[in-house]
Amino acid sequence: MYLSELIGDFIEHLEVEGGRAVRTTENYQRYLERFMEFTGDITVDKITTEVVRKYRLWLNRYENESGQNLALITQNYHLIALRGFLIYLSRRDIPSLNADKIVLPKTVRQQVTFLHFDEVTRLIEQINTSDEQGLRDRAIIELLFSSGLRVSELVNLNRDHINLKRREFMVRGKGQKDRPVFVSTGAAEHVGNYLEARQDSLIPLFLSYSRNHGQASTSGDYRRLSARSIQRMISQYARLAGITKHVSPHTMRHSFATDLLMNGADLRSVQAMLGHSNISTTQIYTHVTDQHLKDVFEQFHSDTH
Repeated sequence: MYLSELIGDFIEHLEVEGGRAVRTTENYQRYLERFMEFTGDITVDKITTEVVRKYRLWLNRYENESGQNLALITQNYHLIALRGFLIYLSRRDIPSLNADKIVLPKTVRQQVTFLHFDEVTRLIEQINTSDEQGLRDRAIIELLFSSGLRVSELVNLNRDHINLKRREFMVRGKGQKDRPVFVSTGAAEHVGNYLEARQDSLIPLFLSYSRNHGQASTSGDYRRLSARSIQRMISQYARLAGITKHVSPHTMRHSFATDLLMNGADLRSVQAMLGHSNISTTQIYTHVTDQHLKDVFEQFHSDTH
């Protein structure tokens, strides 16, 4: 059986049975099509360790339209997609290479950028809440820092998704997995202030006030704010606050996790609140708390001198 046919079957499997997000399936398809670009439309029984070895070398030398090479982590994503494809073939009893033959190279540990609480405060102080847009911006930043939401999750929220009285709601994250999200009293208050100021009955929780109205106006999504707009908005307030590090919506998520850990939360609880399926993903935050641990050591450990 040929690659082209089985890649199509695999992508359909991910969409229908795998419960993967649309973006994930699109990425898997692109990565596997790149594998086929290298091998040609061969039969899957022709995938060998030697083919994979040459493919890895090809990926390492690959240049995009701008003449840039693929980052090591991006090369890994290609291999993860190929491994997932081989596992799928094995489950269907289609002869091919054993997925265990593909060993991923070690990558450099992800560097986490986060804001300290005083930096978050400085950022928030730059927001002029005298109009509806300012009230929206304050609500967004308060909610991101309070909840640890991904920006993709935040932009898809509707008015009826969030319960401001109970200060908790459910969100569907990566892998179509539901998790509880908790909102601080302050964040709930600012979201409430924004909603009270609105004179519309539109469905989205956060609206765009630009001329192009954010995302396309389709079935209840009219004027829904886009993730890109939130990125620009947060970067602007960070510059006004004199924060020189790169600040994005994901920085607020990092800040949420780091703040919890620095204040004594356990890693498993933080994992659940972030919606990480694997504890190793959450462990990227542990090294940022090293300074906090050092401060505790200096304050509480007895010195013999």
